[in-house]
Formats: sequence, C-alpha cells, structure tokens
Amino acid sequence: MLGFRETMRSMSTIQPCPLPSNALLNKYSIDGAFTDCYAVEVDGVFTHAQYVTAFYTTALFGLERFILRWAVSRPSTDDEVKQLAAGARDTFAAWHVEARSENQLLMCDFQRRTRSWLMVAPIDGGTRLYFGSAVVAKKNAATGALTLGVAFRALLGFHKLYSRLLLGAAAAKLKK
Repeated sequence: MLGFRETMRSMSTIQPCPLPSNALLNKYSIDGAFTDCYAVEVDGVFTHAQYVTAFYTTALFGLERFILRWAVSRPSTDDEVKQLAAGARDTFAAWHVEARSENQLLMCDFQRRTRSWLMVAPIDGGTRLYFGSAVVAKKNAATGALTLGVAFRALLGFHKLYSRLLLGAAAAKLKK
C-alpha cells in the first residue's frame, strides 16, 4: 500500500487546468453545470488502462468503494476495475461508462448527477494524467432555475482536495 508521503509528494505537482479541447467531459461545460480538471505529469510511459487501474485501486479510492458497497449496495472488485480499464466492462460500482476513447474514460453515476473523467496524454519522457469531474445542475422545483444544490456547494472545498488526493494517489501508484 502506498504511503501518505508518496501521495502528498505527487499531489504537490497537481495543478488545476482547463479541459483539453478533445476532452469527453467538455460537453458538461455548460451553463448551470460544474466542471473541473486537474493534471499531473509523471515520468514513464503509461497506458490509459494502467492509469484507470491505478486510479480505482488506490487505497484512497478503496475507501470510497467500501462506502459505496455499504451505503448504496454498489460493491466492486479489483477484477472489475481491470475489466473496465481493458474496455471489457461498462459498469463499475456506482458508475457506468458514458463514453470512452483510446485515452479517455467518462463515467456517469447511477443517479446521473455526476461524471468522472480520466485521460492520459503522452509528453516528452512521460505521461500527463488528467482527472476531472462534472456535476449536472437540476431544476429547482420552486423557482425553475438550474442549481447544483446546497449540498454540493457545501462540499466543494472537500471535492477539490479529494480530487487532487485521488490523482496524487494514482500518480504515486504508477510511479512505484
């Protein structure tokens, strides 16, 4: 299991950035929705399947998988992660594949409110790892206005930190 120190070391180089122009997550960069994108560069050439596997099998994401298993009866296994990464599976825990390409994966949660996006891009001597999220706005029944909701706004700071921690943990796992 990777240590906290390795994750924090990776996290220090993670930067928020604009979504790449070809990002599958771009379709959620619309009025009312929330999108974010983080990136980190790692030494070595890694495939998208390696990144997806590393991301969803970190100890940190394991905690989220544990919560999903018990809170919403959405269990998952490391074998399912490997199948997802290889393109042989379209569901995983609380998500289903909304779109994929050779270097990207866009997942949608079972309530259809959030999206998770993973992408790799080769760089000189290494690989750039991207992780992004989208939260789709819903109509307020009383006003008819699109809103992300009070809960999301209250958790936004945690979401940003957690996103960086997840990406840092995946980068550290690939480097190991």
